[in-house]
Amino acid sequence: MTRDGPWRVGVEIPAVYLQPMGSATDQTGGEEMVSRLKTVEERLARLETYLGVGPVPEKVGADGAEVCGVEESVDSKEDAESLEVELAGNGFAAVGIVVLVLGVIFLLTFSYHGLPAVLPSLAGYVLLGAMVGCAHLWRDSFQQLSRYLVGGASFLAYFATLRLSHFSAQPVVSYRPLEVVLLLLAVGVNLAVAMRRRSVFLASMHVLLGYFTALVAGDAGVLFSLVVAVALVAVWLRREYGWDALHYVGLLGALVTHGIWMMNNPVFGNPVRMVDSPEWNLLFPPLYALLFGMARVAGRRGEEESLVDALGAVLGGVGSFVIVGFMLLTGFKSHVAAWNLYGAVIYLGLATSAWVAQGSRYNTFVYAMLGYTAVSAAIVAAVGVRECFVWLCWQSMLVVSTAVWFRSRFIVVANFGIFLGIFGAYLIAEDSVTAVSISFGLVALATARILNWQRDRLELKTELMRNAYLATALFVIPYALYHTVPRGWVSLSWLGVAALYYSASRILHNAKYRWMALLTMILTVLWVFLMDLVALNPVLRIFSFLVLGTALLVISTGYTRRRGRGVQEAGVAKAASPPEKPSAGGGSGRD
Repeated sequence: MTRDGPWRVGVEIPAVYLQPMGSATDQTGGEEMVSRLKTVEERLARLETYLGVGPVPEKVGADGAEVCGVEESVDSKEDAESLEVELAGNGFAAVGIVVLVLGVIFLLTFSYHGLPAVLPSLAGYVLLGAMVGCAHLWRDSFQQLSRYLVGGASFLAYFATLRLSHFSAQPVVSYRPLEVVLLLLAVGVNLAVAMRRRSVFLASMHVLLGYFTALVAGDAGVLFSLVVAVALVAVWLRREYGWDALHYVGLLGALVTHGIWMMNNPVFGNPVRMVDSPEWNLLFPPLYALLFGMARVAGRRGEEESLVDALGAVLGGVGSFVIVGFMLLTGFKSHVAAWNLYGAVIYLGLATSAWVAQGSRYNTFVYAMLGYTAVSAAIVAAVGVRECFVWLCWQSMLVVSTAVWFRSRFIVVANFGIFLGIFGAYLIAEDSVTAVSISFGLVALATARILNWQRDRLELKTELMRNAYLATALFVIPYALYHTVPRGWVSLSWLGVAALYYSASRILHNAKYRWMALLTMILTVLWVFLMDLVALNPVLRIFSFLVLGTALLVISTGYTRRRGRGVQEAGVAKAASPPEKPSAGGGSGRD
């Protein structure tokens, strides 16, 4: 028996395998013969593959599927080679350009005594030209390397220009305005290259260098003007080319630049300290948040919002708020309330814009909470710590009112936590509880009413928040009256509160207020028997018992009548309903 192919290989088959297969023993011998033939076939196929003279052998798996082992090995080999090429070709090219540029920068920073001061910068420009020429020559054959060379050359152009004024005892350009103009020219040219190449990396790098140029300027007026100008360029590039990354680069760059200036610009060797002038620098951090925040929400109505979209609001809003707050605490303490109100207007304006223009929930929440916090800081600064609690308490209701308009459940939940925190701070800060504490109970009642009134707009699925405010009022109001009214009139004041709750339940047809009245009455009864019975003088004790007993009887009579009326109405309704017909299959035997 032979196998056809480019190579004819003879195979000798033992005679035992050529005998007829009839019995069980013959069957076993036949199966063994088939197995041996398959083994021989596989060996021949591997031999032909090794010699390169046969088709690629197909290997049958356990499930009967054909598996091309050679093709798999080829694919694995190609993947490994691709990873190798990516690492050694592109990765090493990028690292090599970075190392080369850094080496040239270190070379340019030396102070070459006895040589013309312009020589290092000229050398940098010559090397810059060589890199640009190589990038142009290799734009087709080594595209990735060409892009890296352009990036390195653009950064080298900026640094060679910076070298004209720094790192030398006798700089070539000592006039600061001219230096700033030259650096801005380098930034502008490189941004033009980035736009032409559609490179967000180059654009981001030179936006950051634009902020660095503002630090080079030093003067506060020029510095902040340049920061705003570069921020506007970043906003425009992001909108024009859809570079979302540039939004965050521009925003962070503006805030970091302001922070470096705030610490006396230590980048250029100044001692680290907090600046104390000019005060009008506080205009700019919220302005950065406004520029990038408005750019973010403009034209995005109908787009689905994600948590990533809130990152810009967190960076811009929280970053600017922290910078302003830190500066107000350390160096600018004369107009704290005014600056906080300015920030509140910016942040609440951004919250309103985010809601109206985009229908945003996350951005609206972030900006609104920052605005409310700024208002709270302004209140504390204006009226003092001890007098601020009543104002902060009523501000809580204002927050809930705006949360209804924003349809923000997040603000409602956060405001409740802040409300409790303010009440706790009041209890800690005050030596004695005054009538101010009653305001907390009244605000809790009013807030609960607002939440019930606008529950559909807020899409509140449960009564949890409303019940939380009602429970707060249930405990806060008796606690406040206990500390503010004369000791002999505590039970009577609580009785008056219960009467008000009953009246509210009748007017509003709401059972929650009846339960609050019942619980307040129970508290009053306990107080009368535990405290008034032994502590009051006889006249007040008699008066309290008579009034409380009368009130309890009136309430009991009212509930009894209500229960009787309910039973009567149920009986009338049952009598008016048609009698049930007996079933067709009979029944109990009665008519």
